[in-house]
Amino acid sequence: MANVTLTDVRKTYAGGFEAIKGISLDVGDGQFCVLVGPSGCGKSTLLRMIAGLETTTSGKIDIGGRIVNEIEPAERDIAMVFQNYALYPHMSVYNNMAYGLRNRHMPEAEIDTRVNEAAKILELGALLQRKPRQLSGGQRQRVAMGRAIVRQPKVFLFDEPLSNLDAKLRIAMRVEIRKLQRRLKTTSIYVTHDQLEAMTLADILVVMNGGRVEQLGNPLDIYQKPATTFVASFIGAPPMNLMPLRDAGGFQAPDGNGILGVRPEDLLISSDSPPDGLALDLTVEAIERVGAETYVYGLRSQPGDAPTVSAKPGELPPGEVIVRIPGTEAPAIGQRIRATAPRDKLHLFSADGRSRIDL
Repeated sequence: MANVTLTDVRKTYAGGFEAIKGISLDVGDGQFCVLVGPSGCGKSTLLRMIAGLETTTSGKIDIGGRIVNEIEPAERDIAMVFQNYALYPHMSVYNNMAYGLRNRHMPEAEIDTRVNEAAKILELGALLQRKPRQLSGGQRQRVAMGRAIVRQPKVFLFDEPLSNLDAKLRIAMRVEIRKLQRRLKTTSIYVTHDQLEAMTLADILVVMNGGRVEQLGNPLDIYQKPATTFVASFIGAPPMNLMPLRDAGGFQAPDGNGILGVRPEDLLISSDSPPDGLALDLTVEAIERVGAETYVYGLRSQPGDAPTVSAKPGELPPGEVIVRIPGTEAPAIGQRIRATAPRDKLHLFSADGRSRIDL
């Protein structure tokens, strides 16, 4: 096992496009770090730089106390699990898992021991003689993980390994990956665009945007205290409601030009207005019943001037507010309601959305 430390790492392609813009990160021995962000934010590029599949323009990558910038991927003592499994179709499960060890000229007895141990951990023992085409998507992904496990690397790297699976299987495999990592205690770095996957897997969550780290830390801390409006809208489903402070139901704050945020679950439908909180008059436009919860979509009845917050990927359209309520009871479409939240459930950001302001 090993620490992974990045120091001001940058990646600039020919033509001047800077994909990674000075990222520093320290992943402790045995920790599970998740890189999350929208498509094109640089998370897979950063992972491939750690793996040695992409060169580093500047900065340092340290794995286990060794600078690896100029070291070939095969010599970095890492194992990577890919999105598309990358299995050899003509080989059995056993031979897929053994292939890398044979290339290293490991004795067959040791190979057999490692493959069978990994197969036991991953419940692949009955499938060792099958070919990949005879396996389900989840089984193929377990074979890909088994191939990484037998290497006994210092670091596991996962590049969106569950994105090809259906929703139910993704949940099951997500749990299996976390249990496996805790059992092996191997330092792991995992890339995903799925914020729920990121929240449930990570010891350290790294939210990326435009080639930079927008925020990093404990997942729950990031959820409860997002540093920017981007993080606030990206982490959490449904996303946080964001609105110009002047449209925030009479709520007063030191920065009159700021942006106010409130999570859907922190809003209540009530006729009362909290004395020091938020009250929004809404017209119900849509209802989503998802079982134990219901999402109420409302439009602010008096939004004031043209909103200064424009809709971006993951954010709500200007003027729209989501209220998450328990059960299946809900107001009617077209009904006027009041949604309220106490002051301690509100989030305030600067007018440009780049910093958090304490209330």
